[in-house]
Amino acid sequence: MSCPDERIPTGSADIAALPRYEREREAGGIPLRLAAVTSTLERPDMIDALQDFAGSLPAYLQWLGVMLVAAIPFVESYFGSVVGVLIGLPPAVAIGVAVIGNVVSMLVFVLTAHGVRSKVVAGKQQAPEESPRREKLRRAFDKYGVAGVSIVGQTILPSQITSAAMVSFGASRNAVIFWQIVSIVLWGVVFGVLATLGVSLVR
Repeated sequence: MSCPDERIPTGSADIAALPRYEREREAGGIPLRLAAVTSTLERPDMIDALQDFAGSLPAYLQWLGVMLVAAIPFVESYFGSVVGVLIGLPPAVAIGVAVIGNVVSMLVFVLTAHGVRSKVVAGKQQAPEESPRREKLRRAFDKYGVAGVSIVGQTILPSQITSAAMVSFGASRNAVIFWQIVSIVLWGVVFGVLATLGVSLVR
């Protein structure tokens, strides 16, 4: 079902055209107004493109699309769960597959970083240079530890980057994995619930 383009207010900015933001599922006729939720996320164009990708898949594969989307750094479980809710997946499913996609992606980065550090410790590979961002992350790691950086770090950098960096700093691989999973689940649930509430408000 095609819907007319909408123009959504964006505060002091000119009203922006947001085509394809309102959709309607054939089963149940649930309107999905993307802009109502993503206007506060400040990444509507990206979310729109990801929603288009996941929503273009057959209904029985849309969960897989959300999982793939959530594996992308800077998208992760929080935006992945939003995309899942907005294409009409049940919130629990949307959050669950987004978390799984993010966790799998994070594990790849952690295990790779662990392998690199093992070679560095064994003297088989040179340690990577400290960039300003990496130095800042190291200071946060020294101050707040694995748990603090895992929970709060996603507001600055993707879980894949923070987790790999902490392992390279010498943190326990298992501790990093545990706290990253806690963080991924937490952020996925929070954003999934917010997206669900946003969709229900604009029905």
